[in-house]
Amino acid sequence: MRLKSSLVIGVLAVSVAVSAQAKKMTECTMRYDLKGWSVFYKTAGGTGTIRCDNGQHATVHLSAKGGGLTAGKTEIVNGLGSFTKVSSINDLFGSYNAASAGAAAGKAVSVSTLKKGPVRLEMSGKGKGFELGAALGRLSITKK
Repeated sequence: MRLKSSLVIGVLAVSVAVSAQAKKMTECTMRYDLKGWSVFYKTAGGTGTIRCDNGQHATVHLSAKGGGLTAGKTEIVNGLGSFTKVSSINDLFGSYNAASAGAAAGKAVSVSTLKKGPVRLEMSGKGKGFELGAALGRLSITKK
């Protein structure tokens, strides 16, 4: 009987420790460079680095594609992305839905909110170029 009680207590202690570990979330940011163009069809590509406060980090490739009533060419250098808290950096890889509207000439400022399931990504950056219009699309983040 004593062995059964000790075994049950041991299993409960492990379960509590595992669930406490599973609830631990990490905060991640991304520095990125992105260059693209649009004439009805919008495309952009670039690279970035994701860093999390739990020590995880990854070099990533960014690819954006979409369509809409747009025309222009832009380049963002040293942009900043902030993600909602996640349990692992692996939750950040994949495709995000995006909607954007803007007008820029010369020095451009870009701010975008993107979603992938429960994960939200706020991207901001300064750059150069020109753009006019509105577009819907996807941004894919993959490990390099």
